[in-house]
Amino acid sequence: MRLILGSASPRRKELLAQLGVVPDAITPPDINEDPKKGELPLPYCTRIAREKVLAVGAGADDLVLCADTTVALGRRILGKPADAGQAAAFLTALGGRRHQVITAVALRLGDRVWERQSISAVKMKRLSDAELNAYLAGGEWQGKAGAYAIQGAAGAFIPWISGSFTGIVGLPLAETAALLQAAGYPIWRVA
Repeated sequence: MRLILGSASPRRKELLAQLGVVPDAITPPDINEDPKKGELPLPYCTRIAREKVLAVGAGADDLVLCADTTVALGRRILGKPADAGQAAAFLTALGGRRHQVITAVALRLGDRVWERQSISAVKMKRLSDAELNAYLAGGEWQGKAGAYAIQGAAGAFIPWISGSFTGIVGLPLAETAALLQAAGYPIWRVA
């Protein structure tokens, strides 16, 4: 049974390695990730993970694993910022408030699709102008939902979380392991 990781994220590959899983192939899907009008964060994130897993070409016996991470401030989806100005707006809006980080995971084998979601609560401190400008200048916000990565420099801005740290990073390991086991993929092998 081959495992295809449908993600260009090095973090997802690293997180899989923590389970002792090395994908046989990495094939990032190319889909439109724009939210639909009025779409709420959880249904959006779940839909995108499912669309990703269905978009990856695979053989009938191949497992395809995809995930999507969404930062939600109330009903608002904070995706990947288009530029530093939008990143600054996201980080300012998140400052001093709790928000949700949702990661949906989808696994496909043939026509069968398994799905799980991880929802974590995160509090970001209010950033000073110096902190915000230094973070933006570092460029770490690029390509990150909500304009931050908890495993990087922005970890210094997060005094509190409730939920799955690996889910916030981008691949919740408990949910991913359960999906792989449900599909018959042997993750707990004896050497």
